[in-house]
Amino acid sequence: MDIGNVLSRAWQIIWKHKVLWIFGILAGCSGNGGGANNFRASYQGSESSQQFQPYMDQFQSMPQWLIALIVIVLILVVLLLVVLSIFLGTIGRIGLIRGTQQAEGGAASLSFGELFSGSTPYFWRVFGLNLLVGLAIAVIGILFAILAVAGTVVTLGLGLLCLLPLVCVLVPVVWFVSVIVEQASIAIVIENLGVMDGLRRGWELVRANLGTMIVMALILLLGVGVIGGLIIGLPVAAFVIPAIIGGAVAGERAFGGGLVFALVCFVAYLPVLLVLSGILRGYIESAWTLTFLRLTAKPAELLPTTETA
Repeated sequence: MDIGNVLSRAWQIIWKHKVLWIFGILAGCSGNGGGANNFRASYQGSESSQQFQPYMDQFQSMPQWLIALIVIVLILVVLLLVVLSIFLGTIGRIGLIRGTQQAEGGAASLSFGELFSGSTPYFWRVFGLNLLVGLAIAVIGILFAILAVAGTVVTLGLGLLCLLPLVCVLVPVVWFVSVIVEQASIAIVIENLGVMDGLRRGWELVRANLGTMIVMALILLLGVGVIGGLIIGLPVAAFVIPAIIGGAVAGERAFGGGLVFALVCFVAYLPVLLVLSGILRGYIESAWTLTFLRLTAKPAELLPTTETA
């Protein structure tokens, strides 16, 4: 497989069919979750801790049923947002796979409506695949944590040192599993497979082309994904870090003012951030889909599409 051709072709597809940027934004809803930073400060006995006291007293004076209702509503809102993010993220990934397949098959234009509606039949299978693998990883992680705690207690800390090399090995293992799941998801969409058949297909493809998959993973996951994500996120760091430094040097008032300024800058940069993230995510998914198509030597069958972009 010509890796250079795959990478350049993926960029051509993403740049020509800008509707895929939207699906890239959607795909980011459930993936790469962690860019948020939590800032917390305690000022015991200071005015800043006392200024919220009236609100706390007012909240505590509410009837118990009203407090319970507020808590239930908040939980339902959070659950709704989680479900919505999972749905949109999964549909976004499927749309990118189908869009790349159609573009590679010669489609002159791609329709958002067709890609979205055509992606829904694959939702439960792709979601089920990621849920199955996620649960398996969670169980292994819990067992590993229990083993680490037990080993640390029994050996007075020496067991934890022995587990450090294993932790280092787990990082490439997780990356390897993510590549298999990626190819399995693409197999489900392109070859219309079930969950287990897709997982089997992804494993067979990665195993048969291990060298190519390793190179593509290094390029797409480490090179494009990590480095590209850091570059896109640099302006956010440029907003936040001065606020933190100002708070540490000049005190609470400077921190508050800097935080407001950082928030305004972040809101202004947010549309740019979303577009760049959508392009980045769309390019990565397109490159993986092209990798699957080239390695399976299957002609990209053009799915039904409309002529309106």
